[in-house]
Amino acid sequence: MIVVIDYGAGNMRSIEKALAYVGAQVQVTDDPIVVDAAQAIVLPGVGSGGTAMARMKERRLDVAIRLATQQGKPFLGICLGMQLLADYHAEGEVDGLGLFRGAVRRIPEGPKIPHMGWNQVKPQHTTLDIFDNIPQDAYFYFAHSYYVEPHDSQGVAAITDYGSPFCSVIVTERVWGTQFHPEKSGSAGLQLLSNFLKWIRG
Repeated sequence: MIVVIDYGAGNMRSIEKALAYVGAQVQVTDDPIVVDAAQAIVLPGVGSGGTAMARMKERRLDVAIRLATQQGKPFLGICLGMQLLADYHAEGEVDGLGLFRGAVRRIPEGPKIPHMGWNQVKPQHTTLDIFDNIPQDAYFYFAHSYYVEPHDSQGVAAITDYGSPFCSVIVTERVWGTQFHPEKSGSAGLQLLSNFLKWIRG
C-alpha cells in the first residue's frame, strides 16, 4: 500500500489516480498511524512551505515521515513535497523535515514567476532507477516559485534550466524528490511513478 499524505492543501485526486493507473494500491490520509503502517509514502505538493509544515506538525505527520524514512520505506516527495524534505524553507522561514541537507529559496528575478508549464529535465546520473525507460531530456510539468538548493551535489539527480539551472530531481538512499508534477507530466511522468513502484516491490 502506498500512502499519499494529505496535509490539508490542495486536491490529492490527481496523484491518487495516477498511482492507481500504474497499478498501485493507494490510500490518502492525514493519520500518522496509517503512515506508520504504509509500505511506501508519497508527499505531494501544493501551497506554501510555512503553512504546510505547520499543518504536518499539528497532525504529527512530520514525526511519522521521519520514522518511515529511517525504516527504509520508499518515499517520493513531489514539488512542495520535495522542498519540505530539505533543512529549511524560505517561504515562511521554517525548518523542513531535514531528510537531505539543503535550503529552499525563491527563484531569482528574471524569468516569469511562478515557473509554470513544461520544461526539460536533464539527468546527471542516467543509471539511476528513477529514470528507467524515460528518454533523456524528457519534458515534465512544473508549477513553482521556489527551488531546492542542496548543500551536497551528490544527491542532485537532474537539473532544469529556467533563467539559471536548478535542481529538479533529488535521489538519496532514503528519498526521491521531483520539483515537477509527474502526475501531470503525461507518459514520462507515469513511467517515473512506475519506477517508484518497482523500487517498492524490490
